[in-house]
Amino acid sequence: MQGTVVGYRLRYWLTLITGLLECLLFAGLVFGHASLVFVLKKEEYFGWLCVDTNSTTDSKDCSGQDEQFSLVFTVASFLNNFLTLLNGYIFDHCGTLLTRLLAIALFSGGTLLVALSSPEFSNLLYPALSLLAVGGVLLLITNMQVGNLFPAHRSTIITFYNGAFDSSSAVLLIVKILYEQGISLHYSFIFLTICSSIHVARTFLLMPKTHIPYTLPENYTYGINCGKGNTDTVEETEIKEGPPTQESPETENTSLAPEGRTEAQNTEKVQSFGSCVKSRFFIFHLVWLSIMQLRHYFFIGTLNSMLNRLADGDSNLVSQYTNAFAITQLCGILCAPWNGLIMDRHKKKPLAPGETEQEADLRSSYLSLLLTALQCLLFSVCASIAFLPLQYFTFVLQVLNRSFLYGGNAAFLSIAFPACHFGKLYGLVMAVSAGVSVLQYPLVSVVREYPFYVDISLIFLTLLAFIHPTNVFIHCRKQGRLRKDHPENRARHSSHRLYRDGETSVSACRRFRFSLFLLTDLN
Repeated sequence: MQGTVVGYRLRYWLTLITGLLECLLFAGLVFGHASLVFVLKKEEYFGWLCVDTNSTTDSKDCSGQDEQFSLVFTVASFLNNFLTLLNGYIFDHCGTLLTRLLAIALFSGGTLLVALSSPEFSNLLYPALSLLAVGGVLLLITNMQVGNLFPAHRSTIITFYNGAFDSSSAVLLIVKILYEQGISLHYSFIFLTICSSIHVARTFLLMPKTHIPYTLPENYTYGINCGKGNTDTVEETEIKEGPPTQESPETENTSLAPEGRTEAQNTEKVQSFGSCVKSRFFIFHLVWLSIMQLRHYFFIGTLNSMLNRLADGDSNLVSQYTNAFAITQLCGILCAPWNGLIMDRHKKKPLAPGETEQEADLRSSYLSLLLTALQCLLFSVCASIAFLPLQYFTFVLQVLNRSFLYGGNAAFLSIAFPACHFGKLYGLVMAVSAGVSVLQYPLVSVVREYPFYVDISLIFLTLLAFIHPTNVFIHCRKQGRLRKDHPENRARHSSHRLYRDGETSVSACRRFRFSLFLLTDLN
C-alpha cells in the first residue's frame, strides 16, 4: 500500500515538473515577438514594403514593414485574449484530453506554418502566430489544474505556471541566437513541431481525461497505468458520480459562515451576473486592465522599430538590446509570486472585529492594484525617454509589471466577485480588453511620425489606472467605519453585504473560487 502511495506521489510530481517545462518552453512562445522580428527582417519578410530614401546613402524606409510585423502581433495577441471565454468553455465541456489534443494541433500548425513560410509567403505569419497564441493559451489552461494535486500549494503552483508562460517568450531568443550561428529559422521551427510528440505523450501518460477534481480523492490516479488493465480508476469514478457539487459537509459550511449560517443560505444573497458587470468595481477593473495591457502590447509590438530608431539603424546594437529584452522575460517566473505574497500578507494576522476573510482579502488587494498601476506609469515614462541605455531599466519594469498585471487581474476577480461568476467575468474582461488592445495598430501609424506625442498620450492614459485602487481604498474605508459604528450588525451580515449602492457582493461560495481560477491565463 505504501508503495502504491509513493507511485501516486511520483506521478503527481512528474505531472507538475513536466507541466512547468511545457509552459516555460512552449505555451507563451508568441510573446517572443521582438526576437522573431529581428530574424524575419534579416530574412526580408515583407521586404517589398521597404523603399529607398532620397538620401545619397543606401538607407531604406522600412516603416511599412514595421507596421506589418506589428499587425501580425496585434492579431495574435487579440485572439490570445478574445478567445479566452471560448477556450474555457471547451475545457469545461470537453475535458482535458480533447482540449489538449486541440491545443497541440493548433500549436503544431502554427510552428509548421512558420517553418514553411518564406519572404514570398510572408502573409503565412498571420495564421501562424495566431495558432501559436491560441494553442499556447489552451496548453496553459489545461495545466492550471495541476495545482489541485497539491492543495496546500495550489496558488503558488498556479502563479509559477503563469510566470513560466510569461518567460517562455525567451525561447525565441534561443532561436535568434541559433540563427546568428547559422541554424536556419525553418529548422528551429521544424524541431518545435516535432516536440509536439512530447505533448501528446504527456497528454496520455501524465494528464487526466476529464479534470483533476478540486477536492482530491484519496489515492487519486489518472493517465495510462502500464501493466494494469484498469486505468483511470478514480477518474472514471469522478465521471460517473459527477464533479463535486457546490454543497459541502455541514461542518465546513458552518466554518465559513458567521453565526452558524450555512453556505447554501448565503448563496441566496449572491447577486446576478448582470449586477456584477454593472458594478463600479468591474468597470474600473476593466479600465485598469485594458489600459495597462494596451501599453504592454504596444511596447512589444513596436520594440524592434523603437530600437532601430534609438540605435540609428545599428543592427548590432538592436540585436544586443533585443537579447537583453528576451533575457529579462525569463525573470517573469521569478517575479510572478511576489504579487501573491503582497495579496496574502494579511493571512497570518487576526481579522478586525466583525471583518470577514473576504473583506480582508479585498482590503489587502488595494496595495497590489496600486503598485501595479505605479509600475506601469514608471514603465511608460522610461519607455518614452529617447535614451537607449535607459531601456535596460525599461525592460525590467516591463516584465515586473506584466507579472503583476495578469496575476493581480485573476486574483482580484476571485476576491471581489462571486466565485460562481468568476469564469464568465474573467472571460468577459479578457475579451473586452482584447478589443481595446486592437488600438495598438492605429497607434503604430501615428508613432512613426509623432513618437513623442504618442508616448505622452500613453502616459496620461496610464493615469486612469489609478482610479481602480483609489475606488477600492475608499470602499474599504467606508466598510471599516460601518463596522465600527455597527460591529454586531456587520459581523452578522458582512458575508453578503460587501457592496452597497450597485456594487457587487463578495461571493459567499468563496471556497470554490480557486477551482474556477483554473481558467486563468493569461498573457
